[in-house]
Amino acid sequence: MHINKIVNIPSFALSHWLLRIPLAIVFIQQGSSKFPVTLEDAEVYELPYLVWWFVAYGELGAGFGLIAGGILLFFKNIWINIGDVITRFSGFTIGCITTGVIWVSKPESFIDVILYDNLHVFLWVGGLYFALRGSKT
Repeated sequence: MHINKIVNIPSFALSHWLLRIPLAIVFIQQGSSKFPVTLEDAEVYELPYLVWWFVAYGELGAGFGLIAGGILLFFKNIWINIGDVITRFSGFTIGCITTGVIWVSKPESFIDVILYDNLHVFLWVGGLYFALRGSKT
């Protein structure tokens, strides 16, 4: 009797927005804080200007891509598939940028990253989720 009640729990099909929106906001905010993109800012982090440029535009693009990929789910036909590709690419970009941030911080060990760099670990896992799962949540 109790098992039937558990099976009938409704699913919340829009739950991906609970992860998508905060992750997008963080990346849009971080990306927009890098503008205007200058050589001096890149030198602070000991990065080439081209890498810094890709980071700034990548963060903005990934954030807006997560939102756009989710919005395209409300349309039919090919738009759902395009939204899925945009979401996956945005998640991949988030994972790459976050990996770079962790790498540039030069942690002493993997354990140090897991224990003391919680924000970047959560951002990396969120990016990995959308890269692997896409919009098919």
